[in-house]
Amino acid sequence: MTITITNNPEKHRYEAHLDGQLAGFCEYNLLSNAVMFTHTEVLPAFEGQGVGSQLARHVLEEARAQAMPVIPACLFIAGYIRKHREYLDVVQPASLRAFHIN
Repeated sequence: MTITITNNPEKHRYEAHLDGQLAGFCEYNLLSNAVMFTHTEVLPAFEGQGVGSQLARHVLEEARAQAMPVIPACLFIAGYIRKHREYLDVVQPASLRAFHIN
């Protein structure tokens, strides 16, 4: 199975498709100086297949590539950053303490 992740700016979310079916998404709001990730969801039929982790990794890599600081309001994204500290550099400094990532 192949997971494909694309940005859907009209819906303000990144979407993960597994073999052509929507498997999950990560919603965001673009701010003037950061991107705020607000909600990540994996559809029940696709849970336990790594969709959420791949979404998190993808959106954080995209933010890094665009030099856009991240505000991880989404509990899943904040938790992913806590476990994968190599993404600390993309988190907006004021957000580290606010989302208990320090």
